[in-house]
Amino acid sequence: MAISPSFFNKRETPSPVARHVVPMPQAPAYGALADAITEVPAPAASMPANVSAPVSAGGSKLIVGPNIKLKGVEITDCDTLVVEGLVEATMDSRVMEISEQGAFKGSAEIDIAEIHGRFDGNLTVRQKLVIYATGKVTGKIRYGKVVIEEGGQLSGDIQFGAAHSPRLGSGEKPVLTVAG
Repeated sequence: MAISPSFFNKRETPSPVARHVVPMPQAPAYGALADAITEVPAPAASMPANVSAPVSAGGSKLIVGPNIKLKGVEITDCDTLVVEGLVEATMDSRVMEISEQGAFKGSAEIDIAEIHGRFDGNLTVRQKLVIYATGKVTGKIRYGKVVIEEGGQLSGDIQFGAAHSPRLGSGEKPVLTVAG
């Protein structure tokens, strides 16, 4: 049985077309969007157009999706880590977000941590640790500020005063906030 080329609706691909960005009239721009607008020259007609997505202004972000297991690594130069699966690692970052299904086991030094899932190990939060109702944090914990939503769990060796946290003034006391 012979199958015609049009059987699967296969079409011939058109030849590459030169693409270019047409500058828009200047309007008031806000935030990082103004910095991201650039004029790109049109590529030569004989060369295919290489299109690449611009780097987000939010910095580097690593997302470990659901059902993904990342074990035995050192995570560096990552601004934001989002854990939806399982991560066993050592890391130094700005922000860590652990979803309800997510779990992190190991050692982490970060600025801000938002825990909806589980953390087990050594955790140093230089600025703010937020544990939500479904969150459970165990191990050796150091923090600058902590917020624990009703139902959230925090256990282990817990101390105020993260490694690089700002020093307290004479009248200030460590902050422990329980959300209700």
